[in-house]
Parts: sequence; C-alpha cells; structure tokens
Amino acid sequence: MLKNALALACLLCGFSAYAQTADLILVHGKILTVDAKDSIAQAVAIRGGKIVAVGTDQQILALAGPKTQTIDLHGRTATPGLIDTHAHLANGGYDELYAVSLSDATSVSDVMNRVEAASAKLQPGQWLTGAGWDEGKLAERRYLLASDLDKAAPHNPVWLMQTTGHYGVANHQALQMAHITTESKDPPAGTIDRDPQGVPTGVLKESAMDAVQKLIPPPTPEQLRNGILRMVDTMHREGMTAVKDPSIEQPIWDAYRQLLEEKKLSVHVCVLWHGGATIESARATLARIQTLPRPPQSLGDGNLLSCGVKLFMDGSGGARTAWVYDEWNTHSTGVVQGNRGYPLIDPETYRQMVRLFNQAGVNVGTHAIGDHAIDWVVDTYAQALKEKPTPGLRHSIIHANIPSDHAIATMASLEKAYDAGYPEVEPGFTWWIGDTYAGNFGPQRALRLNPLHTFQSRGIVWTGGSDYSVTPLPARYGLWASVERETAKGVYGSHPFGTAESVDVHTALRSYTAWAARQLFLEDKVGSLELGKEADIAVWDKDMYTIPPGELRNLKCEMTIYNGQVVYRSQ
Repeated sequence: MLKNALALACLLCGFSAYAQTADLILVHGKILTVDAKDSIAQAVAIRGGKIVAVGTDQQILALAGPKTQTIDLHGRTATPGLIDTHAHLANGGYDELYAVSLSDATSVSDVMNRVEAASAKLQPGQWLTGAGWDEGKLAERRYLLASDLDKAAPHNPVWLMQTTGHYGVANHQALQMAHITTESKDPPAGTIDRDPQGVPTGVLKESAMDAVQKLIPPPTPEQLRNGILRMVDTMHREGMTAVKDPSIEQPIWDAYRQLLEEKKLSVHVCVLWHGGATIESARATLARIQTLPRPPQSLGDGNLLSCGVKLFMDGSGGARTAWVYDEWNTHSTGVVQGNRGYPLIDPETYRQMVRLFNQAGVNVGTHAIGDHAIDWVVDTYAQALKEKPTPGLRHSIIHANIPSDHAIATMASLEKAYDAGYPEVEPGFTWWIGDTYAGNFGPQRALRLNPLHTFQSRGIVWTGGSDYSVTPLPARYGLWASVERETAKGVYGSHPFGTAESVDVHTALRSYTAWAARQLFLEDKVGSLELGKEADIAVWDKDMYTIPPGELRNLKCEMTIYNGQVVYRSQ
C-alpha cells in the first residue's frame, strides 16, 4: 500500500497547477497508468484532449464543473489505448471488404466452396482474389493447389494469398496469364513450387508471386479508404488507438492523408515506406520520404507520421523461405534437405541501402525471421551506426523470430548505445500460425521463437504487433500470447514453443503501450496515462492484472477514448 501511495503522490505532482474544471472525468475505476512505476489510480481528468490529473476519486471529482462529463467506471479497468507496431491496416481492410475471407477455413473443400460461391457472382475472366488460408489449419495439412481452384472457378483467374503474405496459390488460368510453365525458372529470391514431375503446382513464394500479382487490378482510392475505415472501427472496438502500417506505397499514403483531411482518421498512424530491393529503389524511396515531415514531426498533430522505410531481409517461416543456418523442418521432425531459405535482398546491397538511409537520418525497419537474417540485420545496423552515430533513429528488427545469442547481445548493445536495434515482435505468431510454425521450425528451434523473457532479462525493450492480416488485429490476443504461448490447433501439442520465454501481463501490456509508443515516435504524446499525455484510453470489462492469464484473449473492450473523445462504447 505504501508503495502505491508514493507512486500516486508522484502522479499528482503538479496537480494544483492544473486545478481547473475538466471536460471529462473517469472515476470509480482501476487506472493502470503504465507509467515508469506501473502506478495504479482510481480516476483520471481530461481537458482539451489531454490528461490533466490522475489520482483518487476524491481528488478528481474536485475538478468537476457544471459542464464536466462524468463517466462512472463502476470498478472497471482502464489502460492506455493499445498500440500495434506492425499491422497492414490498409491492405488488410481492403481484403476484408473485397476478397474472399479464408482465415477460418478448416479444409480444402471449405476453401473451394467459398471460391465457387464467389466465382458465381463474377463475369467470366474477372479476377477472383482471397486471403488468409493456412495449411496448418486445414484438415488435409497441405497447400491449396491450382488443380483445386480449377474445379471451383473454371472461368476466372484466381489468386489466394496465404495468411503470411509470403506465398499464395494461383489456378492454371492465372498461371497461363503470367506465363508460368514447366520451363519457367525460379526468379531471384523466389520459388515456383513444383510437383515431383517438375510441373508448377500453383503455389508461388516471395518474388515468384509478382508475375501473377501484377496482373490483378489494384484497389481503387475509394476501396483503400473504405478498408482503412473498416479497420479504424475495429481498432476502436478493441481499445486500440495507434498503429504502424509498414511497407506502404503512395496510394495508401494518399488514402490516409485524405481521411485525415476529412477528420475521419481517429487513430494515430505511423507508416513505413516500401524500400524495394535495389539501391535505385532505395534512392527513390528516400527522395519521397525527404518531402515529408521527419518524426516526431507529423501531420495532424500526431495523427499521421511518415516514420521511415521497410526492407525485407528474408521471407517467411510459413513458406520456409526465411534465411536460417540449419535446414528447415517439415512436420516438426522431418528435414527439408538443402533448404535454408534465402535473402530477399542481396546481402551486400542491403548493407548499402541501410547505410544510405542511416546517413540521411531515416528510420529503417527490416523484416527478418530467420537467425541468419537477423544476424545480418543487427550487424548491418551496428556497422552503419558506428560509421555515422545517430542516436534516436530507432532502427528495428521486424518479427525477429529466432534471434541467435549474438543477435540478442547486439540488440542490447544497439539499444543502449544508439537507441536502435529494437525487436518488433508478433506474439500472436505462436498462436494463429503456431501449428504451421511448429512443423517448420522443429522441436529445438521452436523453443527460441519470440524469446521475450530473454529479451527482458537482457534489458532489451521490444514492442508488440499483430502483422494483421497475418494474425487477427485485436491486441488482446497478443497480450495473451505473450503470456501463454499456445497454438491454435495443438497439432504438435499445445505448447511446442514452451513457456520459458513467457512474460507476465504487466510486461506484455507495456510492450503494447509505453514501449510501442516510442517506436511510433509518439512517446511524448501517448503510451501511458500521465499528466500532459493525450487522453487515449481503453476501458475493459475485467482487470487484466488479476484475471487468470488464459482469460486475457477474451477481454472485452467496453469503451475507447481517443484524444479525449469517446469513439466507442459497447451496448
């Protein structure tokens, strides 16, 4: 009690200076501030969209005036609005509205029934697209094939993206349009999957997807805006108030900017621009970035930030295209002879690209799944920052699935010396794609996946994300997965990744709030409930600090406040 009283006294420092009537007060609750001391209060006062006091019910009620709106929390728990540091909000929202949803498909026939139904609504020759299938969730435990799709949609070209976004399947009409035949060679940094006779199966991985995807009509500006608005509404319903959308190009930026101008972008959005795979593409991206405000400067006073660039060092754990030292596994204990994945950018070219952005003072986020890829990324950051020390760029390792001991030590060093080298982790990978991952990573490597406890013990700050639509967007799933590390189906047991790398919910919440805010360059505005911060608040039906950890994924958001305005209230 004494410790909490002292923490609360600190919260109230400067209270008298702000002792004016509030616009809005929340009282009779449990306020998890996620400040440096993890202080807990009863009530909070808001004026002009900012927090002006946090304290006891008596102290906060004293700030109520005749026009103050008072919300009685009735003992419910409030937290900072949750932040996702890796979600493809615009593209995922587009897919939800305009593509066949396959994320809950349980068998090949289930997928085919959905494709057949969608095809019946199209004109012959129109493209049919879908997204979200995962062979780990299908009863047959196999890829979808062109031959499956041919039967379901004989008159339409079809492309169905696997949930990771690093591979998908086309039917034969789409393959023919893309000129992919038995004679086709694998493109650089790509794989055309083939049957034992060398015939393409329809499954295309990494750059091999380009031949088909470039033929599909792109989303219209209206469709992109609609997709974003769909996901902003989802964020409100899930107590989420900020997101980093990585690897965007100009049409998505234009959609965000238009929504901002229309005052419809009621979440904080930080974007990373797609950097391509060549020095030429990197220079073009840098030129675009240099025309925009440099973070923490923003558009809309923190609503929209151009945060930096995203590069891809390797591929996917689902596709077995991530760059690893030891050969990939199959069905957990089998070995895929000779397959150690591959870099998606020539490694030396990647180093030149990072050097270019670092010299220009631009944040770099690099996708790296495999241990070999992660080593290359952290060593590249260390080399670039030694050459031009620029603290505060906050270069990140996106996903950082199975870092080596060397990589972990380098991350710790980079964070301390340069405010860089941050893992941006997706805890939900162990759940949503966990059965596919467990089969591919194998029993030993699986134990190293998402080593949150090791990060914590080494003093490494990390952030939480979903990689939506790879996994579902709600951050409550990431909180739960950070603690429980369970798979969706238990194909290789419910805990093939073990629990030694679990963290408690206090730490998990910080990775989705205070720590996450820093990676969006918004730590002075959001991420904790403290004096002067913006009032981004989520109210929950249960206290996440006291409920059994297994119940975290079932948390229900009952209210979301963004910049002092109630944007969602449950019925």
